Amino acid sequence: QLQASGGGLVQAGDSLRLSCVASGRTLGTGSVGWFRQILGKEREAVAVIRWSPRSTYYAASVKGRFTIFRDNAENTLYLQMNSLKADDTANYYCAADPRSWAYSALSDPAHCTYWGQGTLVTVSS
Repeated sequence: QLQASGGGLVQAGDSLRLSCVASGRTLGTGSVGWFRQILGKEREAVAVIRWSPRSTYYAASVKGRFTIFRDNAENTLYLQMNSLKADDTANYYCAADPRSWAYSALSDPAHCTYWGQGTLVTVSS
């Protein structure tokens, strides 16, 4: 089970950190990541890590502003979001899959088996 939190209402330029706590499974195997979805649009990958071999995917729109990382001890996945823009407004979901997908497949939501509930991020301009 994945439990996401940390969303909220912020202003453009602010920072926010999302958290995803895993229970019943480790976040240290396979692939883990963050996706987002705007109402009426398809879910898109924001940042995804494949642990072995290590590879990280970032959407072009967030590269340099967002960082995905994990706390091993707490089995928690984070998404540090800096310099937020109005276009970042969306429901954010954490996801995990026991398989180590090829880099080209990391951004496909269909390759994620486990999903947390969404946490809403609203960025006002």
